Amino acid sequence: MKRFVPHFIVIGLFAVIALTFFYPVLQGKGIFQSDIAQYMGMAKERNDYRITAEQESYWTNSAFGGMPTYQLGAQYPYDTIKQLDRVLRFLPRPADYLFLYFVGFYLLLLVLKVNYRNAFLGAVAFGLSTYLIIILGVGHNAKAHAIAYFAPVLAGILLVFQRKYLWGGLLTAIALALELCANHFQMTYYLLLLVLLLGGIFLFQAIKEKQLQAFGKAVGVLLVAATTSVLLNASLLLSTNEYAQWSTRGKSTLISPNGQKKEKSNGLSKEYITEYSYGIGESFNLVVPRLLGGSNHENLGKDSKTYEYLVGTGAPPFQVLEHFSSLPTYWGTQPIVAAPAYIGAVVFFLFVLAILVLKKGEPMYRYKSWLIAGSVLALVLSWGKNFAPVTNFMIDYFPLYDKFRAVSSIQVLLELCVPILALLGLQSFLKLPAQEAKKKLLKSLYLCLGLVIALLIGKGFLDFAGANDAVYAQYYGEKVMELIVEDRKSLYTADLLRSTVLFLLSALALLLYTYKKLPLWGAQIALLGLLFFDLGGVAKRYVNKDSFVSAYQLNHPFEATPADKEILQDRSIYRVYEPQVGLNGARTSYFHHSVGGYHAAKPRRLQELFDYQVAKGNMEVLNMLNVKYILLKNEQGQLHPVQNEEALGNAWFITDLRLLKNDDEIMQGLTDFQARTEALTTFKDLQGTSIPSHYAADSTATIALQSYRPDELVYESHRQKDGFAVFSEMYYPHGWKATIDGKEVPIYRVDYTLRGLSVPAGKHEIRFRFVPEVVKTGSTLSLLGNGLLLLWGGIGLFRFKKRKDTSEEVG
Repeated sequence: MKRFVPHFIVIGLFAVIALTFFYPVLQGKGIFQSDIAQYMGMAKERNDYRITAEQESYWTNSAFGGMPTYQLGAQYPYDTIKQLDRVLRFLPRPADYLFLYFVGFYLLLLVLKVNYRNAFLGAVAFGLSTYLIIILGVGHNAKAHAIAYFAPVLAGILLVFQRKYLWGGLLTAIALALELCANHFQMTYYLLLLVLLLGGIFLFQAIKEKQLQAFGKAVGVLLVAATTSVLLNASLLLSTNEYAQWSTRGKSTLISPNGQKKEKSNGLSKEYITEYSYGIGESFNLVVPRLLGGSNHENLGKDSKTYEYLVGTGAPPFQVLEHFSSLPTYWGTQPIVAAPAYIGAVVFFLFVLAILVLKKGEPMYRYKSWLIAGSVLALVLSWGKNFAPVTNFMIDYFPLYDKFRAVSSIQVLLELCVPILALLGLQSFLKLPAQEAKKKLLKSLYLCLGLVIALLIGKGFLDFAGANDAVYAQYYGEKVMELIVEDRKSLYTADLLRSTVLFLLSALALLLYTYKKLPLWGAQIALLGLLFFDLGGVAKRYVNKDSFVSAYQLNHPFEATPADKEILQDRSIYRVYEPQVGLNGARTSYFHHSVGGYHAAKPRRLQELFDYQVAKGNMEVLNMLNVKYILLKNEQGQLHPVQNEEALGNAWFITDLRLLKNDDEIMQGLTDFQARTEALTTFKDLQGTSIPSHYAADSTATIALQSYRPDELVYESHRQKDGFAVFSEMYYPHGWKATIDGKEVPIYRVDYTLRGLSVPAGKHEIRFRFVPEVVKTGSTLSLLGNGLLLLWGGIGLFRFKKRKDTSEEVG
């Protein structure tokens, strides 16, 4: 146990640091995260149903007219890996994610044979990286969650390649299962790219050293581990894949919906994918945080030319601080930047030192080429449209690359690789003879200072003008914009000086150790202090105590307006539309059944319906979606409800069923159709049926919703003759079952997005139930995965006990 005591202490320190960094959580507060607030709006109906009915609903009608809850935190049977994840995240959010950053990276460095004290330094360097803190501040929790498990996955893989097959494979299976459980497949995809790069380098080394048999065995173990992790997450993976085909990430069936040819694509458009592309020159932000101004809302306080000018004109200082403290100092090309992706001057200095120190023959050298290649790959791909040949090649030819947007976020690989190499280099540096260590140290310092000098000289060639300055000038005025540009110049110089000082202090700490003027522990403490000052200081500019709010505000992110309260008096089932936000806001979903929402992968057919019909003012589409209330803003900017008297309700009988060739004709037909009397469908949707295309009008016919649950709708119909009913519910081809008087009947897609049923004459009970087969199949596979994991762990424990008993007998 004595061997583990230092590690227990380190883990305890990680918890203390995480809680200290986010200390308001100890007061019961939390960070108000805009993305999480939107998520809570989307998931409100599901969460309420989970509490009241004490069961899970895999469908919600509160967002986008209706969608599965697979991407809204659905809970699946036998999902033990999610239970394990909850145990690991025992600290209050967001301290839990910071703790995971620390522990995972620490584990990886231990596997790489880094001394535990240096591994502690590396964990702090990784965990406090500005980008990793910022994503917690804005609510990209799933992204942070996935990144936190990068290092443990790599630790397991490296253990396997170190020929510790049993425990390495088990760690890989568990860590990869946790990675998949985080449910951010873009981050997992980026990790896979890094793993493939590692595998390629190991394969090359195996061929060179004639160790292909050992390489093949390691790959075999990793394939079994990967299979186990996939089985453990089968419900999540299968449901995600199913929904993805129905979402904007899937293939569109439209070719020329409005008479003009539409670009066919199986993924997202290149413009959408590369909207957030990192500038090539902006890459120096990795070393100098505010080289390009920092963020779109940089809080400069009184340290600002703008503040000095406005106060000098007689404006009250408190008003200036209130209205002009957060300035658009960022002048890069990305639309919005919450903070620079800063890895730290100290970490960068150690990274440069590592490149110089690690040589052939050293145990750590085998990882050098992998980590440098991974860093370069991430940086180049993050440039996106600014380095179009490489990006276009990846989008066009690399599998699944076109499914993800915001290519700049691939820099998370760089955020991982740089501190790993930096600490491997530090570990090797500390063992060098004094003279050699001095040479390497000074050369590293010269290279870093040379970069600073080049950037300082380059300042004279820059105009510090941002892409959005014309818009800002309309708000701030030309004079204030001139002063903001001066502030940008000041930040450029100030942070260059800051990084220079940190380079010098880092070199000094190691130089003093080299000449035995400082003990090893003293040098490590000095580096730790510099890391806290450097990375912690920059991160605190953007995520600090002011970012936290009360628990009540967290749990109630939206306050009902008088308009919402007025609408809620109507107890019937209907939808609400807020044109000001369209399909891009979940506030309405928090209180009502909405046709809008907030998600990176919206239902594709609904998005297209809005793009080609609602955006052009087609009210008939809103009528068929049962939009009973429209929230508009009055002259005072307050929301007020307008009742839509033409809304068609929950269901209605039509007289004409128009059969068209394809979805293009349906989309064009929706421009002038009468939803109350006719429905549009395609021959393909009705293939193999003999449904009439015309039905006699019946003024006495009724169809009404009798009971409502998110995943079960019960109607009662009365009609003298056979008819065809249209329901204002979203058609989803998987999981929904319809019965008439207990007998299952087929559901037809009509009007591009809705459900239709052929209803016989007489009085009938019509029931729709959402029973997704994908959850049943996934749960069975998850149960199998749990069995495999238990078996693997049991074998490991048995062998450990057997080895222990053997050693005791020998003793």
